[in-house]
Amino acid sequence: MADFVDNVILHIKAGDGGNGCASVHREKFKPLGGPDGGNGGRGGDVILEVDPNTATLLEYHHRPHRKAANGKQGMGSNRDGANGDDVVLPVPNGTVVKDAKTGEVLVDLVGAGTRYVAAQGGFGGLGNAALANAKRKAPGFALLGEPGDEAEITLELKTVADVALVGFPNAGKSSLVAALSAARPKIADYPFTTLIPNLGVVTAGETVFTVADVPGLIPGASEGKGLGHEFLRHVERCSTIVHVLDCATIEPGRDPITDFDVIEGELAAYGSLQDRPRLVVLNKVDVPDGRELADIVRPLLEERGLRVFEISAATHEGLKPLAYAMGEMVARARADAPVEEPTRLVIRPKQLGEAGFAVRRIDDKIFQVTGEKPERWIRQTDFSNDEAVGYLADRLERLGVEEALIAAGAQVGAEVVIGPMQGGYVFDWQPSEGTRTRVGGPRGTDSRIG
Repeated sequence: MADFVDNVILHIKAGDGGNGCASVHREKFKPLGGPDGGNGGRGGDVILEVDPNTATLLEYHHRPHRKAANGKQGMGSNRDGANGDDVVLPVPNGTVVKDAKTGEVLVDLVGAGTRYVAAQGGFGGLGNAALANAKRKAPGFALLGEPGDEAEITLELKTVADVALVGFPNAGKSSLVAALSAARPKIADYPFTTLIPNLGVVTAGETVFTVADVPGLIPGASEGKGLGHEFLRHVERCSTIVHVLDCATIEPGRDPITDFDVIEGELAAYGSLQDRPRLVVLNKVDVPDGRELADIVRPLLEERGLRVFEISAATHEGLKPLAYAMGEMVARARADAPVEEPTRLVIRPKQLGEAGFAVRRIDDKIFQVTGEKPERWIRQTDFSNDEAVGYLADRLERLGVEEALIAAGAQVGAEVVIGPMQGGYVFDWQPSEGTRTRVGGPRGTDSRIG
């Protein structure tokens, strides 16, 4: 069974807003005391929050559907409905959130406590007490709550570590992490033992840093070969890259210099990694042939301006100088990094929109109205209540929809769709001045504005 997951598709649904209440206050000697219907509660949000104690997305692999609570309905005596509870989903540090359909990056979550509202709850409907005015003193209707956002997002984990160990499979990266730290990764003498990044904490003097054993790379990794993209993205956040070269390999066509050039080529092809400082580790010098080969290739690598360390992860030879060299580079990178203000809350506020809308002529008899306000008002309307439908007609007229339809060439009896053509609300339209404009629900049911 999998115990580490770094990429999941999550289906989320925020809570719907509660409906407003249509109520009339009644007490002894005051049978009609005025409207007192409360507003509906707001639906709960679905929130992603960086939790330092969470290291994997495994929980969402098993349960990929998450839903926040709905808001409660308003009640009489001016009692507003309760807001729905938010759902806070803990994610590891370094989680990238993308739109599952388009691949667009929505947010990059770094830093403990950083929050992102991935799906916002629907607004609660107004009760008839809030709708009362000088013209409509006792509304016999209330507004419906709005549906909460629904989305399909991809969560992608990029390991947050200071140092990335890169190299061919079976080069000894896992053994090096185990030797430098208290980490105990799975180690065996065959390629691709490591299928997930292993993290270890290393102390070198006063510097404490993390080392990520990135799963073995192979030629073509930057193009996705051998799960290359899944492996390479764990290098992106590391400030230092350490090449672990196998000096005891017996595979034909392989040697430390060739391995280094191949891995460098894959890092360059992947992009955004060229500016990272590098160290080179010649591993397995405890093997006689390995030490001889290390002595040969070390000068060649140093000619390229690289710092080279000969080590044995098995016998721990040369590990202390290597750890201090890593610590120096990490400390330098931290000092050079710009100071960032911690982000505690990332919000996509729901825009209610201005008075803008658009009218599009489909043909001589069909017109489409789109815009935040008219579409929102449609969602709030109870089409089984004639007074609510009349209130909608008044709002649309005040917004200027009627004038825009006339300007677009709409004639009596034209079919007007508010919202999307498929599933929108359909009106059989007539100009005002004492006429009745017939309105329908989503292509089927009809009622009248009165």
